Amino acid sequence: MLKFIVRRLLIMIPQLILLSIIIFLLAKSMPGDALTGQMAANPNLDPQAFEELREKLGLNDPWYEQYVRWVGNLIQGDLGISYIHSVKTSELIGNRMANTFLLGLLTLILTYLIAVPLGIIAGRYPNSWMDKLIVGYNFVSYAIPLFVFALLMLFLFGYTLDWVPTGGSVDVQVESGTFDWYLSKLHHLILPALSGALLSTVGTIQYLRSEIIDTKLKDFVKTARAKGTSERKVYTRHIFRNSLLPVAAFLGYDIVFILGGSIFVERIFNYPGLGQLFVTSIMQRDYSVVNVLVMLFGFLSILGTLLSDIILSIVDPRIRID
Repeated sequence: MLKFIVRRLLIMIPQLILLSIIIFLLAKSMPGDALTGQMAANPNLDPQAFEELREKLGLNDPWYEQYVRWVGNLIQGDLGISYIHSVKTSELIGNRMANTFLLGLLTLILTYLIAVPLGIIAGRYPNSWMDKLIVGYNFVSYAIPLFVFALLMLFLFGYTLDWVPTGGSVDVQVESGTFDWYLSKLHHLILPALSGALLSTVGTIQYLRSEIIDTKLKDFVKTARAKGTSERKVYTRHIFRNSLLPVAAFLGYDIVFILGGSIFVERIFNYPGLGQLFVTSIMQRDYSVVNVLVMLFGFLSILGTLLSDIILSIVDPRIRID
């Protein structure tokens, strides 16, 4: 097991190097540079001063020199400075990371709270009206784009019914650290998290339903029934337990999916997280922030895949064999 994990960690190194090169080249191929946005926002400033600043920051150097300098700073923990916000990129990202983490965690919890019961019901009672209803929900949630669904949820529950806030992460009038402050945080989180969760259940429901239907036909289940084991015990001790283990292996992939979806959700709900910062930084050509955020998202995606592989190797040891 340890050998498998070490081998997978070593595979991550060339993946991260390749990812960093692609990210850097894509950022450099975008029109303008890190100072273009500031020049557009301040047309009366001296172009010569910007040119001197560009030379000072090394933006006129060849791309490979800039890349080596960027990677060297990353390794030393220096993520650079945001040209737009004039603060350290690490500080800017750190302030938003907690919000994105809370949103992702609540989305993940809601996803499994919704998907697991629905998958079990659909698998235990296939072709029933409940199964058809759940499968219909699955088709709809698979077909509808996240940004369209999030806009509908915002319009219905935010603007029409006025049940939840339409933006921000907390009420600024509430004192920080109090019970009301935490309640306000949850109140601001619930709609973005629910919007993401309702569309993230597709894979878990479908996979769990298929696993339960297949497991019901396995020999050990038939043997348990032949021994006179009650139907409740057959399901709880044999079918559900064996069907849920492979689903747990998709935890890492679910994290990756939710992480990607947070970019749309945070933007639509004006939630101050990393996704909103990412979109804003692209529009303002704040390359130092964009590069670090893409690298961070990529690293977390690779880490999520690694987590899934490790869980899969525990569930099914055969995949560890070369």
